[in-house]
Amino acid sequence: MSIIKLYGRSLSSATRRAATIFAEKGVPFELIPIDTLHGEHKTPAYLEKHPFGQIPLLDDNGFLLYESRAIGRYIAEKYADQGPSLIPMELKAKALFEQAASSELANFDVLASRAVYEVVGKKRQGFTPDLDLFNDLVAKLLVKLDAYEVILSKQKYLAGDDITLVDLFHLPFGSSLAAFRSDIFETKPNVSRWFKEVSSRPSWQAVRDGARSTA
Repeated sequence: MSIIKLYGRSLSSATRRAATIFAEKGVPFELIPIDTLHGEHKTPAYLEKHPFGQIPLLDDNGFLLYESRAIGRYIAEKYADQGPSLIPMELKAKALFEQAASSELANFDVLASRAVYEVVGKKRQGFTPDLDLFNDLVAKLLVKLDAYEVILSKQKYLAGDDITLVDLFHLPFGSSLAAFRSDIFETKPNVSRWFKEVSSRPSWQAVRDGARSTA
């Protein structure tokens, strides 16, 4: 059986998001390093595989797939019989999963990704972080997390009482933010309980400090 290749950068949030799902499912992969700092993701050879020139990119024996969440869904469904299911199958449970997945993008990622860029991405690129903007983004995110608190007061995870991809998708940016502002989660007891549990899973611990080949 051919080994799945994952093109990316070890410490990138999106690469680690995808790698977390591989770890949850116990699926080995080969990480193909892409030097984004020097523009390798914008070379003609890479753009042939990924027209947007981004990471990560999955190559499963010639089948190419980009976007970390799409990769996570693909792995979860291809290896549905391994590890936790991560995507519900029953109609209403699946609808609630899709609702939570949309909310992660619209209410969490849209703010968290920008906040992390301010304090991590800019510094890595040699720019000065705008701490006022960072704090403004965090303030807006805290309002969104008030809704998370209500949801998580009624159920264990964001889509119900079983863990799904949605919970895991929060890990890269959530962990980076918590390193700078511990109050982001700790002031909301149910959110804090949820994030501590999800971030302590072996799958995230395996990639938290950098995705690595497991094949």
